This record gives sequence, C-alpha cells and structure tokens, in this order.
Amino acid sequence: MTTHYTKKIAPRRSTVYDSYWLFAAERFKIFERRLSDPLGPWTKNKVISDHRFTNVFRASDRVSQYLINIQYQGDQIADVFFKTLLFKLFNKIETYQYLLKETNELSYRAFDFSTYDNLLTRKLLEGKTIYSAAYIIPSAGSAFGYKFKHSNHLALLNKMMDDRAYEKIQQAKSLQDVYKILLTYPSLGTFLAFQFAIDLNYSDIINFSENDFVVAGPGAKNGITKCFTSLGDYNFEDVIRLMVDDQQRECERLGLDTPNLWDRPLQLIDCQNLFCETDKYLRVTNPEHNQSGRTRIKQKFRKSTLPITLFFPPKWNLNEKIDLSCQKKTNAVIFS
Repeated sequence: MTTHYTKKIAPRRSTVYDSYWLFAAERFKIFERRLSDPLGPWTKNKVISDHRFTNVFRASDRVSQYLINIQYQGDQIADVFFKTLLFKLFNKIETYQYLLKETNELSYRAFDFSTYDNLLTRKLLEGKTIYSAAYIIPSAGSAFGYKFKHSNHLALLNKMMDDRAYEKIQQAKSLQDVYKILLTYPSLGTFLAFQFAIDLNYSDIINFSENDFVVAGPGAKNGITKCFTSLGDYNFEDVIRLMVDDQQRECERLGLDTPNLWDRPLQLIDCQNLFCETDKYLRVTNPEHNQSGRTRIKQKFRKSTLPITLFFPPKWNLNEKIDLSCQKKTNAVIFS
C-alpha cells in the first residue's frame, strides 16, 4: 500500500518582506548603541528616529524591564502575581509609582479596593492619563458594573486574587495552560491573555520557554499580511514560528547581524511583536501596503527621564553576561 503525503504550501513573501529583518536589525543596533552612547544620534533612519518603536526583545523594553525588577523583590507568589497584574492592567510605570507613593505598600495583604479606586479616580479627574497607549484593555464593565474603567479592573484583580488564580497558574503544565486560565476572566481576550502569560513567565511563579506557545495579536496579523501575499497552508502563529526558525538564515541572506540578546536569539514573543512594529514602520515607508488605511504612527519618539538598569529574569542566565564595564559606564539606561 502506497501512502501519499501532501507537501505543506509555504507562505508567499511580498515585496516588503525584507523590511521585517531590516527593521529588526537596525532597531536592535540602536539598542546596542545606546548602551555605550546615551546621547546619540543612534541611527540615520528617520522613520525610526522620529517615532516610538519598542525594543526588538520584549524583555528589554522599558515597561518590561520595570515589571521584571518589581517581580524580584523577595515577595511570596501571591504578591508577585498581584503586583504583576496590577502593573499590567494599566501598563504604565507612572501609575504604578503613583499608587506606591500614595499607599506606601503595594501588596495583596495591604490591598484595599476603595483606597486604590479613590486614588485612581482622583488622578483621572485631574485629567491625568493612568493607562498606557500601547494597547487598549477592555473595561470589563459588563462583568463588574462600575462607572470607571479602572474600578472594573481593580474588581477584576480582586476576583483573580479571591480565586487564587496564582495557584492555578503555578500548577499549569505549559504556557498555553497559563493562557487558558487567564482567558477565563472578563476582558482578557486572546491578545491580553497571551501577553499577561508572557509577563507572568518572567517571574518565578512559572518557568516555560518563550518558544512553547504564541498568539498573534491584531498588529502582528497586520504585519504578517503586509509581509506575505499568501499564507499558504500556514496560520498566523505558524508564520511567527517560521521567523524564529529562519532568523539566522534570513539575516545572513541580507548581510545583517542577527539580533542577539547576550546569546539569546529571538523568541516567539519577540517575532510576534516585531510583526506589529513592522506594520507600523511600513505605514510610513510603504503606504501602498496599508490595507487598513492607517498611514501614520501615532506615537513620536521622546526620551524618557526614567533610568532603568538592565535586569532579566535570573533563570535566563543573562545578567552575568552583560558587559559590566558598559553597564557601569552608562548605568545601562534604556530609552524606548
């Protein structure tokens, strides 16, 4: 008996496919240059220099760096989970610092819904922004019924703590299982559940490879659609895996240095994010590919005044590989 196998049809690259790797290589070089030269200029690419693009490696971006630092302060698992979700529901360093300053202690033991709610309401009524513009978090109002978005998110966090979600997540067998647990909660759709799973995976609560599981977000899907004219027999997540597998070969083909974070290659989450950033980049460089009609990048680049020392999850074994002389000279300040 003869068995016939059907060869999987590969995605078909578009004319702007190479922009993905060209952008990745240049954006990573900017990250490297800034470690030794905090003043710049760091690139001749005007699109990148004028607009805000996240770092190539998600864990090295300013917001992720701040989160990782607060995850390793000797807290118990419940508090690590609490701080991680409290931070990520707003995804804004200034909001977390404001709550820390006003309450003196951010912990589940000291958490009081009314206190946090009143503090954030006051900030909102003062006309201050308490959420990051990086991505929109649904309000969860239909589940909890509060007037303000932040009140519903505090109620969501309270429910997760009451459910002891951190224990369920600690017992998860895979990153996908963590994602599925988070997905059961109001307002945490596929994109946010995956992003939060990655954030929790930075901590000591769980320890899974970032190459175990990926979910393509809306921005990544837009980027993939621009870089490929057809996906063939692949889905969006398959394409992201393809980029991880081909990173060395593709950069060598284009004569580029492959982005490498102290011997750590691009992971699924990084290639997912890169599609999102490439989508933004191509809005300006190749507007003819903008099927959505979006032809500009909303956020302009601005230097932040908040210094952060590079620190990665110790389980990755990266911290000891960082060039100590460079770190001492520049304080390894990241501006993103």
